[in-house]
Amino acid sequence: MSTDQTPDTPPKPTFDTAAAHMQQPKLRQVRGFPVPVKGPDGQQATLLGLADARQISDQPPVVVAPAVKDILPLMTGEHSLDQIIEKIGRGLTREITEPLVAQLDAAGLLEGPTFDAMLQRMREEFDGSTILPPGSTAAMADALVQGSLGKDVQATEEQKTELGPQKLAEAFDKWIDEALKDAKDPAFDELPKAIVAPHVDYPRGWMNYAGVWGRMRVVDRPDRVIILGTNHFGTGTGVVGCNKGFSSPFGESAADEAVVEGLRERLGDSLYEHRYDHEREHSIELQVAWIHHCLGTAPDGTQCKVYGALIHDPTVNNGESYDGNGVSLTAFVEAMRDVIAGLPGKTLVVSSADLSHVGPMFGDKQPLVSEDGQSEQFRNTVAKTDQDLLAMVEQNKPDELIGAMAWQGNPTRWCSVGNMVAAMQITQPGEVKLLHYAGAMDPQGMGLVTHAAMVMR
Repeated sequence: MSTDQTPDTPPKPTFDTAAAHMQQPKLRQVRGFPVPVKGPDGQQATLLGLADARQISDQPPVVVAPAVKDILPLMTGEHSLDQIIEKIGRGLTREITEPLVAQLDAAGLLEGPTFDAMLQRMREEFDGSTILPPGSTAAMADALVQGSLGKDVQATEEQKTELGPQKLAEAFDKWIDEALKDAKDPAFDELPKAIVAPHVDYPRGWMNYAGVWGRMRVVDRPDRVIILGTNHFGTGTGVVGCNKGFSSPFGESAADEAVVEGLRERLGDSLYEHRYDHEREHSIELQVAWIHHCLGTAPDGTQCKVYGALIHDPTVNNGESYDGNGVSLTAFVEAMRDVIAGLPGKTLVVSSADLSHVGPMFGDKQPLVSEDGQSEQFRNTVAKTDQDLLAMVEQNKPDELIGAMAWQGNPTRWCSVGNMVAAMQITQPGEVKLLHYAGAMDPQGMGLVTHAAMVMR
């Protein structure tokens, strides 16, 4: 029997004529992105990549022809496959659409039993552990190990496990040295009430991660760290708490059970209803590695206890949850402030925040790089908007920040207004100081993300 499959090649997804969800496909929320490829003739081409916008699927993205973008909007669950083919026309056939539907289903991008099984498995794994495994930080450590070995040597899992923490620590120390080499105040005199650090990936945000966390290496170690993140992919409509601890290549931080249960008593189980939103959320995890590296361990060798919460956008629905059913910003802030006041020891609050998201990849028509001067003017306008809004944070005026964002319609797409406001309202600092502001743009000029390092005392 002949076959075009090799032992290392998974079988191609097959279309099931008896499956109702394939005959009448309903596409889940997906994220599209360009995939550059080189054709047989050596010419460069661009295909369309499709991935789960909610990051529940653990399958690789589906790569398809750009023309598929015309088919996807019709996959609403309201049209049969034959109706979709008829509406599109232009030579579209079942021979073309059936393999596409099978691919989308196998990747968990269609509503149906395949995705339901993925969701169930993810939830069981989440509830079956007390510590969430590292994702982004582990991938970063693995890449550093691979880079140290060279492109001709493939790193083994044993090498990644053994060398990962060392290589990540070396990178952190290098970044700290670089970020603080000319700083007039390279260390905080005492543990601050709160800090603001980015949650963009380390290679693009290292200067602000290092600039604020590097100053923490000599302060008194807190008894707990409250990390306030942004809900990028989840379904929660208000504040979403996490009842798990977090890990990094450096170790594990157990959940602060006193905070977990204290908030549950005051806010009810609704705070943890959408806890699965934390499964693949990076804005909490990316701070954990810095906590481990810069704050050190307790005498018994344990890392700082943590509590993670994802904060929604308070410019929508006046800080209430988006649908009125979730935990509001005000309720969370009051409950957290009350819980912290009743606990012994010191608490550090971390606002894990990115600022503007601009450029063609975020929907802007204006390119970030051009020769006519308009791109530079656009980037300067973004920086001016950021500085005006950051001034409100420095002036410790969270209500004015919310009002300005709501009135302006968040023109540059700040993604972390909620957790910055929550940090200010929970800690009620006497001083807020901007340490450094930066932006990171990809080489093609498709997207620019800005971020800051700040301290609240």
